[in-house]
Amino acid sequence: MYKKIILFLTIIFLLSSCSSTEDQKLKISATTWIGYSPLYYAKEKGWLDSLNIKLLHVSSLSENMYLYDAGNSDAYVGTQYEYGILSKKDSSLLPIILFDRSNGGDIIMSNVSIQKLQNTTDSIDAYLEMDSINNTLLKDFIQKYGLQNKKINYINRDQAYISTLKNTHKTTIIVTYIPYDIKLKENGFTSIASTRDNLDLLVIDALFTTEQKLQKHKEQFIQLKKLIDKAINRLEKNPREFYDTVKPYMRDITYDDFYADLENIVWINKDISQELKKSIKETHFPSAGLM
Repeated sequence: MYKKIILFLTIIFLLSSCSSTEDQKLKISATTWIGYSPLYYAKEKGWLDSLNIKLLHVSSLSENMYLYDAGNSDAYVGTQYEYGILSKKDSSLLPIILFDRSNGGDIIMSNVSIQKLQNTTDSIDAYLEMDSINNTLLKDFIQKYGLQNKKINYINRDQAYISTLKNTHKTTIIVTYIPYDIKLKENGFTSIASTRDNLDLLVIDALFTTEQKLQKHKEQFIQLKKLIDKAINRLEKNPREFYDTVKPYMRDITYDDFYADLENIVWINKDISQELKKSIKETHFPSAGLM
């Protein structure tokens, strides 16, 4: 009888411990974007395990948003566009860790020139992730180049699908981001605008969560911020080693392409310029919770 009681108490203790561990697990979702690669570096190095953090890899910005909205992740990385949508449902949502700003990493591609888009009388197929920053980029592009009166077929697809598009005789616009543009270039599309050229948009990538989740996982987030800074430091000192570590998540791009793509983002995890701080403030991007 005594042994049975001991066994029963042991089982209860183990179940309680497992439940407590799972309850403290912090789930973060992220897409394949070079600006989020420090998270994948930390994962591959085993750094996240000690913090009880699980990184969920998703294929699109919209999928990332839906995953979070459904309660399947505690925090997500994304842009101010997704924040604008989700914060309407939960006003306590806030950015807590900055990663980067796009400096050419978000791209408008086409199989014709801007001038031909302006002069065409044909309908235009526009491929993009509708529920993402892609939407904002396309609207800005259309307005800037006077394409409002064109017949545009908006085709909502994730970037994994979009990257497989082939160049046909159909006039096409593609809204994408690195590293998906590499395959599209091989398929005959060219960049006609980006966040470095032609588009006057500030696109910021950050880690978002709610006030409640922040308080619950405060120490994990604090330590995660340190690991992100550590990973970016490793990248700057030894980009080849960093690339070899995150390569499984970077859609088989070569080291040369990866290294070149680094020029299309600016890390803003620390030492943010006053000019950028002013620009961020002008976009009404909250900063009270930033670490």
